[in-house]
Amino acid sequence: MNEALAIIIGYLLGSIPAAYITTRLIRGGDIRRMGGGNVGGLNVFREVGLWPALAVGIFDFGKGAAAVAIAKWGLNAPDSYILLAGLAAVIGHNWMVWLKFSGGKGMGATIGALIVLLPAYGYTLQLGIFCAVIIIPMLLTRNVALSMFLGLASLPIIVWFSVDPGKEYATIMSVALLLVIVAKFLPTAIAAMRNRGASAFGVDRWQRGRNRPKED
Repeated sequence: MNEALAIIIGYLLGSIPAAYITTRLIRGGDIRRMGGGNVGGLNVFREVGLWPALAVGIFDFGKGAAAVAIAKWGLNAPDSYILLAGLAAVIGHNWMVWLKFSGGKGMGATIGALIVLLPAYGYTLQLGIFCAVIIIPMLLTRNVALSMFLGLASLPIIVWFSVDPGKEYATIMSVALLLVIVAKFLPTAIAAMRNRGASAFGVDRWQRGRNRPKED
């Protein structure tokens, strides 16, 4: 029972639409109809402001972190289900049940989950490597989406050469995480390249001005 509960709680935590709620409270609008339409901190930063975006980012990190912490220490779930709880939080963020399964791109929840998960199992150095793979390209290119993608693409390699025992399952989960993130980036990336309005990794900007979901 605890195993299933860990996954359900992870998904429901991930589904909390912090960007949507914050934008509603401050601007009275629907973040899905603003900027790139993404229900995440970066779009809030561009369309609402720095401080609201920081609040959203911290909350999104917290969703992933809480999903892992509750599964591990609150429910004492098996290790495999702790990983699934973290993945469920990312899925919940990307496809929020409260917003008719629209959502963000999952990076905040992903990083939050990893910040708790990796040190909890003694892989603090590996967390540092993962963060470095994101931060260094970000400083060089100032392309957030590309930097995040490189970090996620490196994660299965980091896991494979670091985790023991259970590296096969952990690697499969890290690949699944990558696929969940790519599933949200890919449609707009393809459309962006077709329209030549943005690079494949600048898709959030390309979406500006396109039709958004109607106000709820």
